[in-house]
Amino acid sequence: MNITPRVSYAHVGAKVNDKHVASLLRFFASGAKPESNDGYGVEIEHLPVRNGSDCAVSYAQTDGIETLLERLRPYYDPDKEFVEDGHLLGLARPGIALSLEPGGQFETSIGVLHTPQELLDIYAGFRAEINPILDDLGFRLINYGYQPVTSFADITINPKRRYAAMNEYLGHVGSYGPCMMRCSASTQVSIDYSDEADAIAKMRVGTALGPIISMFFRNSPYFEGARNPFPLLRQRIWDKADPQRAGITPGLFDPRFGWEDYARDILATPMMFADLTHTPEAANLSEDEQEFVAFRRNAADIYPDRELNAYEVGHILSTHFNDVRLKNFVELRHWDSLPIERAELLTQAVKNVFYDDANFARWKSFAEGLSVVDVELAKDDLQAHGMAARPFGKSMDEWQDALGLEDTRADIPGDPVHPEVFQR
Repeated sequence: MNITPRVSYAHVGAKVNDKHVASLLRFFASGAKPESNDGYGVEIEHLPVRNGSDCAVSYAQTDGIETLLERLRPYYDPDKEFVEDGHLLGLARPGIALSLEPGGQFETSIGVLHTPQELLDIYAGFRAEINPILDDLGFRLINYGYQPVTSFADITINPKRRYAAMNEYLGHVGSYGPCMMRCSASTQVSIDYSDEADAIAKMRVGTALGPIISMFFRNSPYFEGARNPFPLLRQRIWDKADPQRAGITPGLFDPRFGWEDYARDILATPMMFADLTHTPEAANLSEDEQEFVAFRRNAADIYPDRELNAYEVGHILSTHFNDVRLKNFVELRHWDSLPIERAELLTQAVKNVFYDDANFARWKSFAEGLSVVDVELAKDDLQAHGMAARPFGKSMDEWQDALGLEDTRADIPGDPVHPEVFQR
C-alpha cells in the first residue's frame, strides 16, 4: 500500500504535538476573509543616525531612542504602551504602532489600509509629530536597508529579553545574524487571503516574485561602513542567517502543500527563544524560567499538552523568518527600508500583483509551474548578476514591464549620507 507523506521536509523526526498543530490551523483559519477586503498592513523600519556623524543612535544614550519614545508618549494611547523591565519599548494608537527592532531600528506599523494613498496620509501625520522632537534631540530616522556608517560590532542590543536570546542564538548559527539584528532595516507589506488555497497561492507568488521586485526597490548602498557589494543585501543576509527558519518555506512549491505542512514545519523548529509569560501553567515561575534561550527545544518540548492560546501561537509564529511568512495574513518580507514615496509605490506594485484578479490569476498559474529549485536558481541569478540577471528566463526590462513597475526607477528624494555612493 502506498502512503503519501506530508510534504514538510524540514526537521525530519522532530516531535510535534497535534494539539499545537490544531491551534495554528485555527489561527490561520481566523484570518481568512471570504469577502474581498483587499487590506494592507505596511511596516517601515527606520535607522536612527546622529546628525553630523551619521553614526547609529542607541536606545539608552543621552538624547537617544528611549528619550524619543518618552517624548512621543502623549501622542499615543496609554493603555497600548509596551514596557519591559521599566523600559518603554513601544507605543500605539488606532492606525499606527511604533516598536523597536534589536539594534534600535524604529519601526512604524501602519494599517489596515485599503488604498496605497492612505499610507502617505497616516505617515505624514506621524512625521509631523516626530520630526520636531528629532530635531531637538539631534538625530534623524533614515530609510536604508543597512546602517550607513556604524558596524554591527559597535551597536548594542535593545533591553529586551527576547533580543538577548536571539543575539546569543543567531551568533552561533549561520552567518550575518548579528548584522541582521543590529543594522538591517526593511519595508514589509501584509495582505489578506480568502481561504487556505488563496493563502498558499499568495505565499508562492510572493516567494517567486519578491526577489525580482526587490531589484527595482533595492535601497542598501552601504554595508559595514563601505559600499555594499551585494545586489540584494537583505536577501543575502536572511538566506545565510539561519537556514532552519529563513529563506523559502520548505515544501511550499509541492502541489500538496497546505497549512498543516506550514504548521508542522514551524512547530518542529527549535524555538530559539521560549516565552511562557502568558502560559497559565508557568504563572509561578521566575522571569528567567518564563523566558529563556531554546537552542534545541521546539514547541512540543516547551508548551503544555493542550491547544495553545493566541499569545503562544503568535510567539511561535514570530520565531520563523521565511521570505514570505504566514500569520493570520500573508507577510511579504523581501524589501529594504524605503522612503515613504517609494514605499507607497511598492504597496501599489503589491496591489497590482495580488489584488487585481486577472493579474493574480496569471501569476498564480506561473507559480504553480515552479519548483523550489527554480526559485533558488532565480535568487542566485539575481545575486550573481544584478540587473543583468534573467530570473526565470526573462530580462529585468521584461520583468519591469510584466510587473507594471515603470515608475519604480523615478528619482525620488531620499536622505543620502554619502551621495557619491549612488554614482553608478
